[in-house]
Amino acid sequence: MSRLKQSMDGNTAAAHVAYAFTEVAAIYPITPSSPMADSVDQWSAAGRENIFGNQVKVVELQSEAGAAGTVHGSLAAGALTTTFTASQGLLLMIPNMYKIAGELLPSVFHVSARTVATHALNIFGDHSDVYACRQTGFAMLAESNPQEVMDLSAVAHLATIEGRVPFINFFDGFRTSHEVQKIEVWDYKDLKEMCNMEAVKAFRDRALNPEHPAMRGSHENGDIFFQHREACNRFYNELPAIVKKYMEKINEKIGTNYDLFNYYGAPDAERIIVAMGSVCDVAEEVVDYLTASGEKVGLIKVRLYRPWVPESLLKVIPKTAKKIAVLDRTKEPGALGEPLYLDVATTLREAGLSDIIVTSGRYGLGSKDTPPSSILAVYTELKKDDPKPRFTIGIVDDVTNLSLPEVKPAPITAAPGTVECKFWGLGGDGTVGANKNSIKIIGDHTDKYVQAYFQYDSKKTGGVTISHLRFGDKPIKSSYYVNQADFVACHNPSYLLKGFKIVQDVKPGGTFLINCQWSDEELSTKLNAATKKYIADNNIQLYTINAIDKAIEIGMGKRTNTILQAAFFKLANIMPIEDAVKYMKDAAKKTYGKKGDAVVEMNYKAIDAGVNAVHKVEVPASWSNPEQDAAEPEITGRPKTVKMVKELLNPISLMDGDSLPVSAFAENPDGQFEIGASAYEKRGIAVNVPEWDPSACLQCNMCSFVCSHATIRPFMLSEDEVKAAPANIKLADTKPKASEYKFTVSVSPLDCMGCGECVTVCPTKGKALKMVPQESQVHEQPVFDYLVANVSRKPEAPAETTVKGSQFNQPLLEFSGSCAGCAETSYARLLTQLFGEHMYISNATGCSSIWGGPAAACPYTVNKDTNKGPAWANSLFEDNAEHGYGMYLGQKVVREQAISILEKIAASDKASSELKAAIAKFMETKDSTKENGPATEALVVELEKAAAEGCDLAKEVLEKKQYLAKKSIWILGGDGWAYDIGFGGLDHVLATGEDVNIMVFDTEMYSNTGGQTSKASNIGEVCQFAAAGKEVGKKNLAEIAMSYGYVYVAQIALGANPNQALKALIEAEAYKGPSLIICYAPCELHGIKGGMNHCQDEMKKAVACGYWNLFSFNPALKAEGKNPFTLTSKPGDGTYQEFLANETRYTRLARTFPERAEKLFKESEKAAKERYEHLLKLVELYK
Repeated sequence: MSRLKQSMDGNTAAAHVAYAFTEVAAIYPITPSSPMADSVDQWSAAGRENIFGNQVKVVELQSEAGAAGTVHGSLAAGALTTTFTASQGLLLMIPNMYKIAGELLPSVFHVSARTVATHALNIFGDHSDVYACRQTGFAMLAESNPQEVMDLSAVAHLATIEGRVPFINFFDGFRTSHEVQKIEVWDYKDLKEMCNMEAVKAFRDRALNPEHPAMRGSHENGDIFFQHREACNRFYNELPAIVKKYMEKINEKIGTNYDLFNYYGAPDAERIIVAMGSVCDVAEEVVDYLTASGEKVGLIKVRLYRPWVPESLLKVIPKTAKKIAVLDRTKEPGALGEPLYLDVATTLREAGLSDIIVTSGRYGLGSKDTPPSSILAVYTELKKDDPKPRFTIGIVDDVTNLSLPEVKPAPITAAPGTVECKFWGLGGDGTVGANKNSIKIIGDHTDKYVQAYFQYDSKKTGGVTISHLRFGDKPIKSSYYVNQADFVACHNPSYLLKGFKIVQDVKPGGTFLINCQWSDEELSTKLNAATKKYIADNNIQLYTINAIDKAIEIGMGKRTNTILQAAFFKLANIMPIEDAVKYMKDAAKKTYGKKGDAVVEMNYKAIDAGVNAVHKVEVPASWSNPEQDAAEPEITGRPKTVKMVKELLNPISLMDGDSLPVSAFAENPDGQFEIGASAYEKRGIAVNVPEWDPSACLQCNMCSFVCSHATIRPFMLSEDEVKAAPANIKLADTKPKASEYKFTVSVSPLDCMGCGECVTVCPTKGKALKMVPQESQVHEQPVFDYLVANVSRKPEAPAETTVKGSQFNQPLLEFSGSCAGCAETSYARLLTQLFGEHMYISNATGCSSIWGGPAAACPYTVNKDTNKGPAWANSLFEDNAEHGYGMYLGQKVVREQAISILEKIAASDKASSELKAAIAKFMETKDSTKENGPATEALVVELEKAAAEGCDLAKEVLEKKQYLAKKSIWILGGDGWAYDIGFGGLDHVLATGEDVNIMVFDTEMYSNTGGQTSKASNIGEVCQFAAAGKEVGKKNLAEIAMSYGYVYVAQIALGANPNQALKALIEAEAYKGPSLIICYAPCELHGIKGGMNHCQDEMKKAVACGYWNLFSFNPALKAEGKNPFTLTSKPGDGTYQEFLANETRYTRLARTFPERAEKLFKESEKAAKERYEHLLKLVELYK
């Protein structure tokens, strides 16, 4: 039977099959599984029918626990129900999974298997999550690649319907979920034909219904529970035969040989690997390579992991097998071995095959790449008479010495004729999107097999992306990074300036393309010695293209992707360039047609430019013996941070973290890192940066106030500081009147992200600040570095309670990995300028934890004068409020212990008058963060004197002196946490009445996972899981908190009213009780017209039109006889619809469902007007 071929990733393949068998999908977003649910939602909105002739009902819950509960209830009521999840999300479903399995309800949970967070969060793939579900009673089916996901997902659905046992259908997160291949796709008619409709009817007949009432979910005592639990055994005994039956049906239809276990390799193999997941494809490649040279090796692929069927495993083990290595993609500390190994070892022992040596290997944790060299190392180890019983591959373990040695570069094991390409891009520059488009063009318009995989660093937009593409005439099994490429492109020249090892991945004679603004002569000065020598020695065909200037010339701004895509087709010779141009233009017309002819024509020009702008560089002979690179400047700073930067940050930031051995982390096995390391990255990725003109500057400091990355800062300099400054420093007299100090604004060109926010908010409108090429400003870096290291806030500076004055405080959040123009970091940076030296931060998982907590590159830092700064931690997504509350309680209890001892000292006749006075001042200020700091310093001096004189109580207090000063507890997170998954905890922590502060970055969607709808999303907003626009209004989190009466609450928008925002933060922190600050945070995913340089303007528009309201509720005012509720916002100015039309999250609905958009947008505006009228009533109510 022939099937339609399409290019798609594993997630799309799973979603395609799931849609066919699903009536209800109860979901919650989590990386990397969210795209499955999003696809199902989009197909449902577009009217696709499942095999029962209906659209799937997609519902998003507040958490994975809620999704699992909904799945359970929906199944109980008789609807075939599915969910999609991973990692911690899957673990939150476990309680319900026990119930669903116990009640024999047919369902499939599709899981893009992902690492469970331990010492650190990791969003990438391994099997730690699915292994945690072994006890639930779910059957477990594994796939290795997108084609298997397409084929075998159907087995999971068909078998659960007939066998009544629910399934986890899993495949490797990212490596399979996001890998694109050209695969054969099921026609729903074929799936319907295989479906046991009698079993579907029986399922419905068993469902709970008042028409035939029954009870389910009883409670049982010890007298019967055990026996009753054993009654399900026959279903598990019968299930393997059902699974096998459907595998055979599929085999018959499409000519495959799927089985519970599949063997691949020499029939007389002596050395065998047992594994499941994407590593099996790598192993097949290696098996082909080794057997071709006569080696007796093989692979057993585990497909049905639960129920475990020993007989089926034994059937496929060659009789000649002498040694078996079992590979597990998880770590179970303290266990005899990992789960799959234990199952295999038990099977062999029970079968009496004790003469077969079985070893246990661990690989691929957190998506660690597993290339052929790792698999070859396993087969090599199995040659030994006494192979290591337990080992790791893919890393160097120089501590416990478990790792196997690997030979690199390994032999090329990919199918002959496979073309391999690698593209280094910048997150958000369109490189990944262009490569997905290229794969689709090649897959759809040639007979070639295709594969694409995308690798990312830990930054948000603006981080490193690496696209790995392969094309060939034979099936591609290479589920590992491209490291011996025919074509490599570097789309961002800063990577070469930083010394990334990029060209070293090009095969001898291969092609290397650099996107840059350099002439051939300049190129020689920009490339390091190793790069030049590799190019010359390996006959690399070197090309350059200036897509940067071309994009600006055409009108595409920073989007160079289309130009570079065309250049790739010109150089790679995958298909005739005329055909490639036609297909690219067809794709551009399809993608951008709704945006108008001008946008389409712009893309046409970009395609033509890419074809014609490629320049061949004649490699100088001198490059074979290049001059040595200049020595790297010595880095300085706090010793522990400098040590970490040298040993960890530098290789990690160059995408060379794979080379680090286990010993590199021996000093921090608990995952704790020094802060302040982001200052050493100096990524230099901005094309344009701001240039300051002191003669036009009003010295309002708004540029610094809104800067997302703290890369533009004002300073006041004394005469001595001016003398010591670099000669090129720009200075002005202070305003509004001259003083003894000079004023400057300094920019860090190598840290700036180039968003242009500062220029947008500058009241001089392009006079005091303008964007210029980054390279023209590199000479300003020493000035910035000098100022940051040597110049502090002056006592004469304006008060820090003012917008201008606050910016003379050192920001203790700087140079983060957030998107250019990010609103979240502007709020968080301001917090650190006000309270950073006293802050505990508990951060919910999400955007703010990703930009806030990258390993070895923490953007939170210390005050240069005090060495104090934020103590930052992330626990999970759902428990952030409780975690922050726990931090508060922990430090509070220890502090109170110290205070109780101070009270004893104060009551003692032996205490000096100076000590008693210091204690009195401390006690007087103990509830004020700002005032208590100096009082604590004075107290410690007196305590040290008393301790020196032999006072044991003073010594006891000094042991806890770090707890004495009043701390400021802040709980940070996005709206997905605060409004949804973490709301219960947030509500409870507010209700305690304790002195904690909560800041919510309200982007009105789940920004970190790709833009899913939350209860913060507004009417008519198009998000993932709301493809047809959200129908119901936004949750009123502020008023829920206000209802307690003792919680400080404010809604703020930095760009709309800086003074109100600053005042609210200061009031909230000073309030002796819980506070909740909700910050409007425009996001790149909103699709603001003109880009994120208009982020602050968008806040102004949102407030002006009535979309977002500014107010505060301060219970302290009530005690003073004043109105606690202050409404700052004015009535909407009539521009509400214009505001919606300025963001693609709304205009998308107007393009797709225009009538629905008109209706929902009117409802949204009506709700906004009613909300404002309600706020006016609150002003009166609280008088």
